[in-house]
Amino acid sequence: MKRLLIILMLVLLVTFVTASYVKNVIYFIGDGMGFNHVYFASILEGRPLNMMKSQHVGIVKTFSANTWVTDSAAAGTALATGFKTNNGMIGMLPNGELVPSIAEILKSYGVKVGIVVTCRVTHATPAAFYGHVPDRDMENELAEQLIESDFDVVMGGGMRHFIPASEKGSKRNDGKDLIAIARERGYTVVTKKSELAQVESGKVLALFASSHLAPASERPDDQPMLYEMVEKALELLSRDGEPFFLMVEGSQIDWEAHGNDPYGVWKEVVEFDEAIGVALEFAKKNPDTLIVVTADHETGGLSTSTGSYALDVDKLREFKANTDWFLARYNVEDKEKFIAAVKEFYGIDVSEEDYAQLLNIKKTAKSAYDLPNAFGRYISSKVLLGWTTFDHTSDPVPIFAFGPGSEHFTGWLDNTDVPRIIARLMGCPLTYPIQKEPIIAGPVLY
Repeated sequence: MKRLLIILMLVLLVTFVTASYVKNVIYFIGDGMGFNHVYFASILEGRPLNMMKSQHVGIVKTFSANTWVTDSAAAGTALATGFKTNNGMIGMLPNGELVPSIAEILKSYGVKVGIVVTCRVTHATPAAFYGHVPDRDMENELAEQLIESDFDVVMGGGMRHFIPASEKGSKRNDGKDLIAIARERGYTVVTKKSELAQVESGKVLALFASSHLAPASERPDDQPMLYEMVEKALELLSRDGEPFFLMVEGSQIDWEAHGNDPYGVWKEVVEFDEAIGVALEFAKKNPDTLIVVTADHETGGLSTSTGSYALDVDKLREFKANTDWFLARYNVEDKEKFIAAVKEFYGIDVSEEDYAQLLNIKKTAKSAYDLPNAFGRYISSKVLLGWTTFDHTSDPVPIFAFGPGSEHFTGWLDNTDVPRIIARLMGCPLTYPIQKEPIIAGPVLY
């Protein structure tokens, strides 16, 4: 009887470990994506999004070390390192002490690491996984740190921070050619979608734009969609069957929400969700893969009603362009063409009073954002969609998890909890300085 009990306990332990084993992690961050951004996109799509199919859902607090309303640098640092810092700081504590990210720690143990974004790869969120600077605007220094990281796959925009000052479009103030250095260190450097398709192995630095990639709703043919980059990243990272860690950011949800742009938010969330769909398909064939989806903060204070117990979904679905695209092509000072275009692209009849208000904003604008923000708020009001701000909020954000260990991402969490749980599930707790010991194959039970 005693022997039978021991055998049973061993079987149960083996079953638990097998069920919980985490070999690969795909970590999705929707920049600025709150609960309502997800639900809003789902309403317009008329279906549950891929991320909404998770059985394990939690709530994440996002405050930074010095304010209840975080920026992406502090939030990215929390999600990457497990430590709070002040707004604007990346990869270091408020006192300036450097802290390694989960990506850096895993890389030190031989795990392959990838970063895929639709912004500059030196922007706040991606930079938090390899960078250590007191000011997020130090993108030239971050570009150098990225090359030093030796990460295996890097895709996004930001070429201007990697080329010497002598080259057209450079934002550097020195002669450093980081592209040449990257090639010397074994990277294949690509700049077009067609070139990415030709890469079959090895380290890749893919920079598809001088600055950020174009928005999802107007991405040109030579720039890949996020799901295409994720497909290639997974192909490259999984080729040899060794463990990998991939961080994917839906970077531009935030920017569209800053502009209170309903069409832009819709299309950016859907692009992000399509990439999650690619990851879920990969996980079906690789069940030892954990997928975590969350956000760094909420942007815009999005509300799916303005208090009238209604939302004009039918009219929203007829919107055809984001506000930046529209205003770049139709000048509010050209009254007849502008009013006709608003009707064509948004189905909205602009009244004389509304037109006069928009024209006045254009004439008295103190910032290039004044008119786009006002126009986004205007078209939102016509479909009964509400916003509380053009900035970030302190609202908690969702977290969705799939695969082994996903049950740990439920209930109320702090953003610093997320990388710590991931690290433990990979058998590599977040500690600093980095302890050079063999990575544990399988979960830490706690």
